[in-house]
Amino acid sequence: MIRVNGTEEAYSDEMTVMEYVSAKGYRTNRIAVERNGQIVPKSAYESTVIKDGDSLEVVSFVGGG
Repeated sequence: MIRVNGTEEAYSDEMTVMEYVSAKGYRTNRIAVERNGQIVPKSAYESTVIKDGDSLEVVSFVGGG
């Protein structure tokens, strides 16, 4: 199991942050990702592996006025 934005999700396979956010339909130019309390730089999305027990926070940026 992993926890994403406070909600537990079943998780059985290691994947990278990039694979996860792409699978969930996030636009990588409009989000920030924190893994286990640490911000993941966009340059590290493809090399940062999510593991069982990890906690992610995915924050979307919304424009408007």
